[in-house]
Amino acid sequence: MSPQNQKPSLASRPAVLVATALLCCALWGSATPAIKNGYRLLEISGVASIMLFAGIRFLLAGLMTVAIFSVAEKKVLVPKKENLKYVLVISAFQTVLQYVFFYLGLDNTTGVKGTVASGSGAFFALLIAALIFRQEKFTLRKIIACILGFSGIVLMNISGLSATGGKGDLLGVIFVLISTVAASFGSVFIKRYSAYENPVTLSGYQFAIGGVFMIAVGLCMGGKINLGNFVGVLDLLYLGLLSAIAYSLWSILLKHNPVSRVSAFNFMTPLFGVLLTRIFLPNEASNVAPLQLFFTLVLICVGIFMLNYTKPQTSIPQKKED
Repeated sequence: MSPQNQKPSLASRPAVLVATALLCCALWGSATPAIKNGYRLLEISGVASIMLFAGIRFLLAGLMTVAIFSVAEKKVLVPKKENLKYVLVISAFQTVLQYVFFYLGLDNTTGVKGTVASGSGAFFALLIAALIFRQEKFTLRKIIACILGFSGIVLMNISGLSATGGKGDLLGVIFVLISTVAASFGSVFIKRYSAYENPVTLSGYQFAIGGVFMIAVGLCMGGKINLGNFVGVLDLLYLGLLSAIAYSLWSILLKHNPVSRVSAFNFMTPLFGVLLTRIFLPNEASNVAPLQLFFTLVLICVGIFMLNYTKPQTSIPQKKED
């Protein structure tokens, strides 16, 4: 069968892409109240303990990813020896650099500013994919779409932008931006390396390696965690499971779709975070007005549509042979 006649992957179909990406964003959004609950239940405080907490979460995510998808595929998922370097590269960017700088950033700035800074991820992913790796074209429509999505996040957090997070406020924002750039590189690397290795395998093993590294860092810094709370342990297991499912599905989407088309949905994660925090942690919910949320959703949806819409191709009638 020629490449022109091959059927596109199920993951590249618009309905599957939208449903799967929104599921991933909803899972990541649910991490916000789950992490806050985890900090309270497991008595987490300080950067060192947060690093330890995150490391355990991602180690669990890696083990769960490998276990679940090994059962699904009826074989143990193990990366090829020559592809271990790809796992290490993705782990360095997607887990270690992203989350180390993210937590350091949030320790020095407000959550609102951190959310806005991390909301620039789709734009960075587009820049990296188009200008550095030449994986797709850099167009005006894509730029406008990213600006619209980012504007939605700014609108949702506008009331908190004037607050300061302490003496290192600017440094905190810079750290979050570094975290966002690292995550964007991670997405591009997953897209690039999934041509040589199962994206789920890449996702599972990079989590496990990154998790072990963060556990080591947290312990060396004197981090502590109280695992005696049963509900807190369940919360930690849920965080590991949501990461396993969300990142594995996201990796599959990245393999079969342009990076910008998938990354556009990242704008939905903060929105899900706000909505789910209102439901599960009403005492800690932000004061975002319903009208703000509505216009945020409109801006994000328009941005996602612009990045995902493609003109239907019209088939050219073939001349009959005499």
